[in-house]
Amino acid sequence: MICLGIDTSNYTTSVALYDDATGEVTQQRRLLKVKPGELGLRQSDAVFQHTLALPELMRSLFEESGQRPDCIAVSTAPRGEAGSYMPCFMVGKGTADSLGAAYRLPVRYFSHQAGHIAAALYSAGRLDWLKKEFLAFHVSGGTTEAVRVSPDAQALLRTELVARSLDLKAGQAIDRVGVMLGLAFPAGPALDELSRQSDKQYKIKPFLRDGDCSLSGLQNRCEQMKQAGEADCDIARYCMEYICAALRGMTRQLTETYPGLPLLYSGGVMSNSLIRERFTKEFGVVFAAPGFSSDNAAGVAVLGAMRREPKDES
Repeated sequence: MICLGIDTSNYTTSVALYDDATGEVTQQRRLLKVKPGELGLRQSDAVFQHTLALPELMRSLFEESGQRPDCIAVSTAPRGEAGSYMPCFMVGKGTADSLGAAYRLPVRYFSHQAGHIAAALYSAGRLDWLKKEFLAFHVSGGTTEAVRVSPDAQALLRTELVARSLDLKAGQAIDRVGVMLGLAFPAGPALDELSRQSDKQYKIKPFLRDGDCSLSGLQNRCEQMKQAGEADCDIARYCMEYICAALRGMTRQLTETYPGLPLLYSGGVMSNSLIRERFTKEFGVVFAAPGFSSDNAAGVAVLGAMRREPKDES
């Protein structure tokens, strides 16, 4: 089974082919362009850029792979819950539905979050986790959540929200601090590199309530540090230390609430070197490989190939 995956998230256009016979993923993706100094895109701008990028990426993908898909999978919403919606995902859905109709291929729908989880499991060699319960963090510019994942006969995985940020998302905080320091958006990799230039040590007690965190105070504190003339690398270090402390506190509470459940971390923020190093040592968690941490279509392609409909077996 070869599945074409399509994901049109808020900041990345991505397509992928997954061959379940070889376990290989071929993918193409492109970051959406954000003007210097700005902190994001309007949905209308994201939709426009996806519409231009998808045909080019599709052409490159099929020229590279030379494969023909047996099915199509696409992310249609940020999360797998009622009311979850973002216009940019309709670009991918429309493309998937059109290709499915033209070539009489089955089209399978998943959430963007499910795709992140599947991509992380695939890259870590842990797709067998889809047959058991586990905890998954999805930490990015639009989401800072932990979900309990359970097997599902139809959708392959079912998620239940168990912890979240009450206000600012981790990726939002990183981007806002990074842009304040003159870094390009999205600022995650550059802020990570800048933070490693600091040798400052910070003792941080993040706000936590029933496993949820608050990150709104982080941006304010970093702005105060900038106004006080503190070094940019120290501000970057404080930002990453704060987010690390918040996620650490959430993880500790969840491991007490759900003892014995394994932990998975996905999303662009979880490619940060500080977080990966500390959490691997303390919790023994599984991370998405860096190339599969940020937004990608590989996860939905994997899920699409794994979901078997009755007509697939005929």
